[in-house]
Amino acid sequence: MKVKKYFYQLLVVLMSICFIGCATAEKKTKIVFLYGARSHGPGDHEFRAGSMLLAKHLNAQNAVPVEAITVAGWPKDETILDDAAAIIIYSDATTVVQNGWEKMDALTKKGVGVMLMHYAVHPEIEKGEQYFLPWIGGYFRNNYSVNPFWMADIKPNIHHQCSHGVGEIKTIDEFYFNIKYAETMIPLGVATPSDKNLVRVTNLWTVEGYNSKDKPQALLWGIQREKGRGAGFTGGHHHHNWAIDNYRKLVLNTIVWVAGLEVPKDGVPTYTVTEDELNENLDVKGPTPKRILLPDPKRLEFTPGPWITKEEHLNRGKKK
Repeated sequence: MKVKKYFYQLLVVLMSICFIGCATAEKKTKIVFLYGARSHGPGDHEFRAGSMLLAKHLNAQNAVPVEAITVAGWPKDETILDDAAAIIIYSDATTVVQNGWEKMDALTKKGVGVMLMHYAVHPEIEKGEQYFLPWIGGYFRNNYSVNPFWMADIKPNIHHQCSHGVGEIKTIDEFYFNIKYAETMIPLGVATPSDKNLVRVTNLWTVEGYNSKDKPQALLWGIQREKGRGAGFTGGHHHHNWAIDNYRKLVLNTIVWVAGLEVPKDGVPTYTVTEDELNENLDVKGPTPKRILLPDPKRLEFTPGPWITKEEHLNRGKKK
């Protein structure tokens, strides 16, 4: 009888240890992607598909214990954000966050990480100064920042863990620059615009943009707040760029860092994106949208556009 009693006691102890171990192993850091509505033509501003692709890659790896979920727009039930370690917003300007300014501000003051991507870094100046500077350390400032398409040769900050495992990144995108930064901004990915890598100037061009030629620009940046971390990324216009391994890894590393975790020495593991995966979860944009192709080195071959003055930009298209 004593042997049986001891056996049962031992079994209970072992089961308890197993339960505790399993519970600990299953505890993951929550990351929430809030993506914007349909925008632009096929293959551009694919906020839904881009968020789902990044979340999928975070959930597929085991090196960092995270659980990523995606939500369309601002959540109807805001409590879904209460236990998040990081909130990633990928949208047109403030179309998502404008529904929860106070909620987001309260979360950041508690230490929740925030990362804004592409057009989401562009608020009105008042909101940029009040919220974006303290949240993420920078924002696209009207009448100052610019949004040309250009071929950026992005250099990760080798002194920061977000660079772990990241190699060469060279691609064309609508990389905003001349961002208004906080003094404590940390450059995480830097490239230098020039008249040799400018594809074209678009709708927003300033004196500061004209004067920025050959000056390094932080296209990806971060901030270490008193509580929590923040980051901004100006790329993400062309959806096909998410299939570039180093481009994607640098952003995944930054998301993990923003969530308050350590980036593995080789970076966040990420597998090769196929063309089929690149075309998953796209917004419906027309009856017969073109299939998005994987990045092709030939796309980097172009005739540089002119680096024009602000006056030349304003006079374009006007009849002489």
